Amino acid sequence: MQEETTLQEKSDPYDKEILRAYRSIIRSMRNTSRSEKTIVRRAFEMARNAHEGVRRKSGEPYILHPLAVTKIIVQEMGLEDTTIVVCALLHDVVEDTDIELEDIHREFGNKAMEIIDGLTKISGHDGGGRMDSQQAENFRKILLTISDDIRVVLVKLADRLHNMRTMGAMRQDKMLRSTSETLYIYAPLAHRLGLYSIKTELEDLAFMFSEPIKYEEIREKLTVTKEESQVYIDRFIKSIRRALRVSGLNFTVKSRFKTIYSVYNKMVRKDLPFEEIYDKYAVRIILEAREEHEREDCWQVYSILSRLFQPNPKRLRDWITIPKENGYESLHTTLRGPEGNWVEIQIRTTRMDQIAEKGIAAHWKYKENGEIQDDRLTEWIGRIREILENPSLNALEAVREFKENLQPDDVFVFTPQGEMIRLLRESSVLDFAYKIHTRIGDTAIGAKVNNHVVTLDYTLKAGDTVEVLTSRKGKPKKEWLRFVKTSRARERIKTFLRKERKEIIEQGRMTFLWRARQYDVDEHHPYVNELLAYFMMPNLDAFFYALGNHRIDTKKISEFIQMKKEGKMLDSHHLTEWEKRQRIRNERLEEFGVKPDALVLGKGQEIDNYVLGKCCSPVPGDDILGFDDEKQIIIHRTGCTKAISLMSSFSKRIIQAKWAEGQNHVSFMAAIKVVGLDKQGMLNDLIRIISLRMKLNIRKVVIESQEGLFEGMFTLFVQHTDELGQLISRIEALSNVYTCTRYYGEEE
Repeated sequence: MQEETTLQEKSDPYDKEILRAYRSIIRSMRNTSRSEKTIVRRAFEMARNAHEGVRRKSGEPYILHPLAVTKIIVQEMGLEDTTIVVCALLHDVVEDTDIELEDIHREFGNKAMEIIDGLTKISGHDGGGRMDSQQAENFRKILLTISDDIRVVLVKLADRLHNMRTMGAMRQDKMLRSTSETLYIYAPLAHRLGLYSIKTELEDLAFMFSEPIKYEEIREKLTVTKEESQVYIDRFIKSIRRALRVSGLNFTVKSRFKTIYSVYNKMVRKDLPFEEIYDKYAVRIILEAREEHEREDCWQVYSILSRLFQPNPKRLRDWITIPKENGYESLHTTLRGPEGNWVEIQIRTTRMDQIAEKGIAAHWKYKENGEIQDDRLTEWIGRIREILENPSLNALEAVREFKENLQPDDVFVFTPQGEMIRLLRESSVLDFAYKIHTRIGDTAIGAKVNNHVVTLDYTLKAGDTVEVLTSRKGKPKKEWLRFVKTSRARERIKTFLRKERKEIIEQGRMTFLWRARQYDVDEHHPYVNELLAYFMMPNLDAFFYALGNHRIDTKKISEFIQMKKEGKMLDSHHLTEWEKRQRIRNERLEEFGVKPDALVLGKGQEIDNYVLGKCCSPVPGDDILGFDDEKQIIIHRTGCTKAISLMSSFSKRIIQAKWAEGQNHVSFMAAIKVVGLDKQGMLNDLIRIISLRMKLNIRKVVIESQEGLFEGMFTLFVQHTDELGQLISRIEALSNVYTCTRYYGEEE
């Protein structure tokens, strides 16, 4: 009654909603003692009093936000740990109110104080040294908390999920920044921690706000196909139930449809139209099985179903024998159901299903000191800390390395002695070599995979047996960085190359001093700047490196110094050319695209110093944003993968942009990809539609033909996405055309 009295004394019209939210949290904490609930109530009262009078942009009292975050922690993540509930309620108080960490420590203890301190550091900005990206440094701080106390990251994920759910009140530039961060880091992080439902909702919300038109198109198409598909799935499930009843197993069968973002992602990744995405749904069979019989029961179900329906052997995934690194366990197969349709089947037990849905909350339990009892997670956390604390990586590099380590779908290979080695998916032979030992990686020259000799860039597949071939003369090469996947291999190669470069530079420096000291000249002499121009070198290190690599004849050094001693000047044309090269070298990005006068940036001001990104070739009708690279404004589509990366790393340099009205006289470069039957006259038909009917100018055509099929890439000029859509519709109407889609790849 005390908590109700406290609330009823308030006069805010939102009081009932606040009380309902708080009671919902308390009711969900079924395994929590009365004394622990009293601690939660104290945290709630502190949070409400601290945020009194503060409103969100939507007009709601701010206290509803920490309450919503806490509901996500308790009801969606399934965590009833009193400390994390207290921290979720109080996660913003130290940053936004007069409450200090000492107050948290006094009321709720040291662990709560440490977690809230971690959350506050994440939200704040580091006032220390200048980073390549302040936001990347912010991410680095977030991620380092994983190894301190993973509850910091869980509260941050819940905070991000609620902010995404209430994104509608934000300005477009902030909205785009948040969606890019979500797709770049937070959704993969939720996936890595096994929080599948949170990961999928984050992806869908980010997609909805960043690409609203595409989101709505796919949502409508899924809605239309769902009714018809559900009838088919229900019929298929009846067949499964009949087949399994005779086995004596206790089971339930469910079906689910792919999320909007996952359908879109597959369309982009496989370059397919919506109509050719066939696995839009999956059937899940959940068994009530004792833990010691789980594997046998799952394989028994597979055996029964594979006798009834034809399985696709290429689509069998056994994550029961070897679970994913985030603890996920399940047996996946794809069966040909009635009418020849392929259906994905997931077979798992109740325990496995809990892990799949709740991830860390269902699988990893806290010890008293906040550490986690799971060998796979502990190993992964160790790798992450090694990456993030590496002093040779700046914040941007560290975050990129971390992102590569988020993928839980690892590949397992074997040494010739039968030892199993876990690697990132698509790892190369060289990644394997460095995993075994740095010396083996440094001296690797090839490998035998399943007794066949392969090169170092060979991509390993699950179950491969790998024997690395080495040579005492072997050493790391710069080109190796192009194909290694693991941060360990990349860092070992970079370390060697840095050391080698340093030695070559020092060797070059000693060679220079040996030659130049004959003329009383050293590296600090006034001649040095002209010396760099003479040899067309950007700086002394580059000059010494070239000298150490024997790319510069030392006699030329003597000739230059003798010329200066005689009072001769460096040729003015030569000096001008060197200065020009210096300017070009110092430009941070190459010029992108063309400069049409057709955009409005920022708060309505027209800016002419901008270009269109070649990576996505935006045209009027696309949702766009601007990126300030300190030389010019580069325009990207909001869904462009490069734009997402830029927004995640340089959010403060993102500028709102929209297309100006009345610019129909300006044409923009775009590309379409056409796939169809390779029939005589097909190219003429396509050019007739593009040039004669649509009256569009073609810049480039690339046609490839193989085994009766052709693939054509047409680069052309259009004035709006509507015009592009009309063109695509006309081409798709041709009888021999299978698909016609817009192509976003970089124009060469």
